[in-house]
Amino acid sequence: MQRHSSLVPLSHEHKRLLFVCRYLKKDAAPYEGFPLETQARFEYIVKVFHELMVPHIQKEEYLFEKCAGRHEAIDTMIRELQEEHLIISRMYSTLTDSTDMDAAMDILACSLEAHIRKEEREFFELLQNELPHILDDLKLEHP
Repeated sequence: MQRHSSLVPLSHEHKRLLFVCRYLKKDAAPYEGFPLETQARFEYIVKVFHELMVPHIQKEEYLFEKCAGRHEAIDTMIRELQEEHLIISRMYSTLTDSTDMDAAMDILACSLEAHIRKEEREFFELLQNELPHILDDLKLEHP
């Protein structure tokens, strides 16, 4: 199914975040301009989290607010996704406490990737099928 225009900005951010996930994994392939040293990868995730993840989560929370209370399955998924947001945020917050930064970044990357795939494949599809009228009036560029 083609992505609803109001969800396209989130999907574009998801695409960027999926690259981040690949880069943070233990088996990351070399990519020009992205050093694989642990410290460089850590500095990159800090930058991405502040510049992209925080505003992205705020947009999703706005989306959740607009869609909540209208459909039981959507409400259930919203609760699951909000819990995942908290878990991912905690994982990020505890990175510096980790005794194995590479392993911690790998776990964070895998968790974030699974979360993004769930949003794209399940949540967005459900919204498009069940609440298209809400999406028609939604603007996620500036929540």
